[in-house]
Amino acid sequence: MAFPVTRLRRLRRSEALRSLVRETRLTPKSFVYPMFVCPGEGVRKEVSSMPGVFNLSVDEAVREAREVHGLGIPAVILFGLPETKDEVASGAWEDDGIVQRATRAIKREVPALLVLGDVCLCEYMSHGHCGIVEQVRRREEPHSPRVVVVNSKTQAAAVMEQSVAAQFEIANDATLDLLAKTAVSLVRAGVDMVAPSDMMDGRVAAIRHALDDAGFQNAPILSYAAKFASAFYGPFREAADSAPKFGDRCSYQMDGANLREAMREIASDVEEGADMVMVKPALPYLDVIAEARRRFDVPLAAYQVSGEYAMVQAAAQNGWIDRERIMLESLVSIRRAGADIILTYFAKDAARALS
Repeated sequence: MAFPVTRLRRLRRSEALRSLVRETRLTPKSFVYPMFVCPGEGVRKEVSSMPGVFNLSVDEAVREAREVHGLGIPAVILFGLPETKDEVASGAWEDDGIVQRATRAIKREVPALLVLGDVCLCEYMSHGHCGIVEQVRRREEPHSPRVVVVNSKTQAAAVMEQSVAAQFEIANDATLDLLAKTAVSLVRAGVDMVAPSDMMDGRVAAIRHALDDAGFQNAPILSYAAKFASAFYGPFREAADSAPKFGDRCSYQMDGANLREAMREIASDVEEGADMVMVKPALPYLDVIAEARRRFDVPLAAYQVSGEYAMVQAAAQNGWIDRERIMLESLVSIRRAGADIILTYFAKDAARALS
């Protein structure tokens, strides 16, 4: 019925009424807190582009885990900064890797906290890519090579980077074995769930088979199923020291213009054995989250990534926005779009605000 019989403002007159009819509920139980673990002892180094986020040594990570659990947040996801890097990402899958050590320490001290292990290789590779790099063998061109005129050091560096990138590609199938080894190593160390974020084709099936063969049939997989090649990852690459040394990740991460392809990626990962799926980033891809929620019945996560966090922090530090209101509003929007679980650097602050 129309106005004046219908007055929608009647149910907005007080906070008690608004709370009673609120359609989307935000709770710390839906948060996962990302943590960056680094070598050393007593290390708590703030990431310059992510105020309030730190590189933590294992002992400090345990302290952080206690705080997270005390705030009612059920899970953390660990990213590692290894002592050394190489071309086969050995730090990712060695039994004494940085994330493996942190996992054992956290599970020993805070056993009720769920620990998720990010399964990717970029932090551990000398070149910063998410897979094995192979040289591309090209037929010789019949014409003479193109001459490039370089007028500055910056242009020279760009030309060199393009030249190097043009000669190499990420080897999909050769990478799968390393990802599978990493997942098994993490679960053996005590990780409750593995989260492959590399975007190689077939990685979920490879990890599922490796876990099953190792006797970890009940270890779940949270797949970064729709991970887009986004500019919002910049601060993370500082935090995890994972920027590629040449080229970009557009040949394996998704094109941000493609919604239908995202649904194919999710369907493929579910078919291969993913128990949960994720959309990353969150706010620029709320439509993808909503469509994934409509189509798929598995638990759905979304990652509010470093760039989303950093923009809010920067604007708040300049006094341009109300930080707490923006923080909570953004998290509610992700839940409203359909995400069951939110990976967010705001997890601790949001939990305090909601208490």
